[in-house]
Amino acid sequence: MEPWPAEQLTEQLQQVGQQRYHDKHPFHRLMHEGGLSREQLQLWVANRFYYQKNIPIKDAILLSRCNLVEVRRKWIKRIVDHDGTDGEPGGIERWLRLGEGVGLSRDCLESHSLLLPGVRYAVDAYLNFVATRPWIEGIASSLTELFAPGLIATRIAAFENHYPWIEPDALAYFRSRPALAARDSEHGLSLVLTYCSSREQQELAVAAVRFKCDLLWAQLDALYYECVSPIHTAVS
Repeated sequence: MEPWPAEQLTEQLQQVGQQRYHDKHPFHRLMHEGGLSREQLQLWVANRFYYQKNIPIKDAILLSRCNLVEVRRKWIKRIVDHDGTDGEPGGIERWLRLGEGVGLSRDCLESHSLLLPGVRYAVDAYLNFVATRPWIEGIASSLTELFAPGLIATRIAAFENHYPWIEPDALAYFRSRPALAARDSEHGLSLVLTYCSSREQQELAVAAVRFKCDLLWAQLDALYYECVSPIHTAVS
């Protein structure tokens, strides 16, 4: 089969987000409508932290598998964005401050005492995907950032309107992300359009975005069934 033109590949990637991005999950809808209790919101923050702290680890794995210095030189900025520097807090530190803003201690987040098995499994699957698939598929999986700015804008508005007990400064992580997500998704998309030159590679790139959407959805499934619609299995 002939490869898709750049515009068609971009459209295929966008369609995945339109159909499967986790902004449509019932847990997010509850959050954005103000339907979560303090304890439920804390559980989301604590579990999402496991994903946040593994993002730079994922990116380090990806870099270790990429043999193109020009790609590594630019992609490494993502690690710094999350890990920060001596003089500038990164995304992980900002998420810890969000945790404090919703009433969780740093030790609670860093010890993962509230981490659900389903969330751990989904995030670990992401690390395994990047470690075992070609580096360009790992980059393609990051293209869920194409869909993130709208979700983040909705989330900020929801937190300000429905959860006023959270200090505004605790939302610094969300305020920093739209510009970074736009920058990173533009870069990631340009790499996929450049290095996925065959139809097979293009279809694998689309599948990588679908996989990433599924694991983001799976994390929210675990949260939803834990604190919104719990399922208890009787043990005989």
